[in-house]
Amino acid sequence: MPTGMIILLAISVLVFLGLAQRVLDRLQLTDRAALLFVGAMIIGGFLPALPLTSNLSVNIGGAIIPLILVLYLFAKAGTPAEKSRAALAILITTVVIYGVLKVFPVEPTYAFLLDPLYVVALVAGVVGYLSGRSRRSAFMAGVGAVLLNDIITRIEVLFTGGTGKMVIGGAGIFDAILISGMIALGLAELIGEIRERLAGGPDMERPEALLHGLRGSEEEGDEHEEPGR
Repeated sequence: MPTGMIILLAISVLVFLGLAQRVLDRLQLTDRAALLFVGAMIIGGFLPALPLTSNLSVNIGGAIIPLILVLYLFAKAGTPAEKSRAALAILITTVVIYGVLKVFPVEPTYAFLLDPLYVVALVAGVVGYLSGRSRRSAFMAGVGAVLLNDIITRIEVLFTGGTGKMVIGGAGIFDAILISGMIALGLAELIGEIRERLAGGPDMERPEALLHGLRGSEEEGDEHEEPGR
């Protein structure tokens, strides 16, 4: 079974058991919406790719649904400042990944210790977090950058006279998109949690302090990580 499908099945189990509620709340995704996106990616991965040209098509589960998810999260961003930061994070991560692919092409001959696509996913996840910082922005940057680079790569091949069947969001890219998004989100959640604890966090024994902490999570400015996002 492809790595991407395993990740999606694991996510669906976590959501179903309620173990991903905290992260989903910060992404402003309901359990139903999360399961809907996961299910759409799984089903879309088995559907025929949609043809764009005679030798270029797009994978529904590996490209179209992730793109819809990124756009959905972008629309859910609370402020214009967060939207600007998310857009900038996607741009920065895309440029970095584009450079990495030029130095370290996704070819079997470069797979010394690790599949190059996994290296791309790792870099995208880390850069996505560093440039996005908040949970939503980091996730959008990690997923969006891999997807955009796949599109850019296919367009470059077409303009340089490349032949053969090409699929945007194909199996390997599908895996990289999910891995990069999980790494970016995981780093944002882990480091955000550490920062909250170092800052003291809300006093769980005082309801008014907890309420203040929750409000602060939603309203915190752009200079710091947004614990509620």
